[in-house]
Amino acid sequence: MTWNPKSIVVGVDGSETSGRAAEIAAEIARSREAKLVLVTVVRPPEGWWGIGGAPPTPEALSAALVEGQQQVLKENEERLALDGVDYETVEELGDPTSRLIAVAEEREAGLIVIGKRGAGLAERVMLGSVADRLCHHSPVPVMVVP
Repeated sequence: MTWNPKSIVVGVDGSETSGRAAEIAAEIARSREAKLVLVTVVRPPEGWWGIGGAPPTPEALSAALVEGQQQVLKENEERLALDGVDYETVEELGDPTSRLIAVAEEREAGLIVIGKRGAGLAERVMLGSVADRLCHHSPVPVMVVP
């Protein structure tokens, strides 16, 4: 039996490990002639605005999040060898685990690739890593890249 995934979803967040995950996902997509789906997910801050100061307006926060996502995707597109690879970029807002799973289901992905570490230590301790949650909840195989 040959494994021929329709698409490969990779979560990117600008971290070194997500960059390695994207490189591996691109090679798998190329070798299997699958579509590569580069996904960046931003979890909006909830109630934390630093010490002092007022929260940004919803418009300012939205603009900053979109700009950050677009920068991460652009850097990956420029860095990866994507010649001959069918790919798309996706910007999502919300919980990274559930959004990556939703994109994988929507794109009928055969694999989700994720870096072992992306978020800061505080988020991993409080929420558990995205990679860990994906391994427990994803309906498709997950490759965790160190």
